[in-house]
This record gives sequence, structure tokens and C-alpha cells, in this order.
Amino acid sequence: MTTKPRFQVMYEKDIKPALKQKYGYKNDMQIPRLDKIVLNMGVGEATTNRAHIENAVSDMTRISGQKPLITHARKANASFKIREDMAIGCKVTLRRAHMYEFLDRLVTIALPRVRDFRGINGRSFDGRGNYAMGLKEQIVFPEIDYDKVDQMRGMDIIICTTAQSDEEAKELLRGFMMPFRN
Repeated sequence: MTTKPRFQVMYEKDIKPALKQKYGYKNDMQIPRLDKIVLNMGVGEATTNRAHIENAVSDMTRISGQKPLITHARKANASFKIREDMAIGCKVTLRRAHMYEFLDRLVTIALPRVRDFRGINGRSFDGRGNYAMGLKEQIVFPEIDYDKVDQMRGMDIIICTTAQSDEEAKELLRGFMMPFRN
């Protein structure tokens, strides 16, 4: 039998009852919860060299623990030297236990390692309870070996919740110790 991730246990024991009491939900299904976490890495250099996309995929695999999907261009764009159906990035969708494990590593290990870190922007919500943030370097994750990195690549992290408003989603993420800047 596998044990539940630390953040999942924290959600069930501490965050869920606190949200229920604060917002007065009548039903447990109304309480906001994490739905999924999507990681996206755009690799513009892949237009000139195929090795860049392969390195990005291997980095993303180490960070997320599952194999990413390679994203392709929908339309050709001559100014960016992109042809239709050319590989231009990779993405991963994390759910259930993988999602909680990743969030734990992000909050406790990766974000404190970001250079000149003063907290994350508290206004990056989309109006429906989803939070988006970006990292400039993939080396903040301990799974990435600094000596084997060919190039610094940023990544987008989108945290999707079932919250109805940004305020509820922010309260949910605060429960997971997300370091929001004041």
C-alpha cells in the first residue's frame, strides 16, 4: 500500500476544514481543491537544432516524473522561421499524487532556490481560480544536474483549481504555503 503525499494529507486534515469554516460551505464537494498542474516549456531554439527539444524533454521528464508531450506549431510563421507541424516545446499535465508531490517540491525546494526571490505575484489568477507563474531557469529543481545543462530554459507552471473565485483559490494555495508577495 502506498502512502499519500504530504501535501495531500495536509489538504485533507488542515486546509479543507479551514476553507469550509471560512466560506461556510454546506457540502464537501463545494470546497476548492487542486485539479491539475500543467508544466509548459517553450523551446524556440528547436527550429535550428533538434537536440534542443530532446534536452528540454529530458529536463521536463526529470522535473515532473513523467514523459512530456511534444507540442507542434499549428501554423507556419516566417518571421520566427517556424514551419507548420514543427516541434516547438513540450508540456506535462500532473494529476492526483504526482500533482501533490510536484507542488511540495516546488514550494519547499525550488522556489527558495530562485535568485533574488521575494515571493510570487498574488495577482496572476485568471478570474476562474487558476494560477499561472513562470520560472526563468529550470536549474532551481534539484533533479536537474547543473553540469549537464546545455542552456537555461524557463517554464510556465499553471495550477488549476476547482475554486469559483480568485480569492478562494488564493486562500487554497496559501494553505499549501505558497509564498505570495504582499
